[in-house]
Amino acid sequence: MNKGLRLTERWMQLALWLVAFLFASFLIGLGGKVVANLAYVEPVPSAESLIDPVKLKPVKERIAAAEQAYGEAASLEQQAEQARQVAASNTSSAREAFDNWIATRQATQHPDQDTALIKRTRDLDTLIEAEHKATAALQAQKKIMLDAEQAKGRANDAYDVLLKPAQGHAYGIAHRAARKVFYYRVGVTLPLLAIAAALFRYKRKGKYWPFTWGFIFFALFAFFVELVPYLPDYGGYLRYGVGILLTVAGGRYAIRWLQSWLERQRAVEALPDAQRRSSMRYDVAVQRIGKSVCPSCERPTNFKDEQIRHCPHCGIGLFDRCPACSSRKNAFARFCFSCGTPASASLVD
Repeated sequence: MNKGLRLTERWMQLALWLVAFLFASFLIGLGGKVVANLAYVEPVPSAESLIDPVKLKPVKERIAAAEQAYGEAASLEQQAEQARQVAASNTSSAREAFDNWIATRQATQHPDQDTALIKRTRDLDTLIEAEHKATAALQAQKKIMLDAEQAKGRANDAYDVLLKPAQGHAYGIAHRAARKVFYYRVGVTLPLLAIAAALFRYKRKGKYWPFTWGFIFFALFAFFVELVPYLPDYGGYLRYGVGILLTVAGGRYAIRWLQSWLERQRAVEALPDAQRRSSMRYDVAVQRIGKSVCPSCERPTNFKDEQIRHCPHCGIGLFDRCPACSSRKNAFARFCFSCGTPASASLVD
């Protein structure tokens, strides 16, 4: 936090930065919706919609008929399997009862039971025959279901023959649409970067700087974050290329600014003490003193040394005496801390 600012100014600075981030967040939300919805500008048809309807209709009818026949055959196969299981269960129960009855007859040796033996044998044969018929019916139904499945496979193969070239066509359309949408998105985000660069160059310290910085954050986020999920393979070249250009431009700007600042600093340090002090901002001077650096040359300085009067690096006066009470005071203070007398030279706001 800037120590040179008044308490209210400090909180207002934080509030204004909050305004900048809120403004950027709402712009980012709106921009995300716009970038995402640009995909709908170039709709991509399905592959099936590109097939000749005259050729597609009979194939689709064959597929529908084959699927219906296969479904009916599967249902009948389940019923036939159920009937076979019932017949097998009946035969198994009758055979068990017949075997028990035979064992009882052999134990008692009753010849009068021969007629009953013949009847029971015939009943068992009838059940065995019913089981054989149910098994045969089941096998026949399995054959019908297999034929229906094969018919469905042939119908699907015919559909695939029509679909394959349509898929290639649809892929080409989708690729061209993706390229157009990519151009649309780049056409939206690149101007944002250009506007952000202009705002940074001319308006970043203006009266409405929170909105300026909010827009700058939004433009950077829109290009380097929101645009990334929608970039095709070759889009990465643009993103990294723009990143390199911005880095080079920012680096050149920083280097030139530093060189210019050093030249200005050397020129300022060559001015008389009073002129240097009068051209210095009060808030900046207080902030630098709070960091134990010279307000003029920004080099480390020991302000706790009671013997120091001038900066040992640039020679600017750091301490003087009040003209009214002769108290030793900070030369950058506007008033004497002891008697409140105004300083002879005041710093700009």
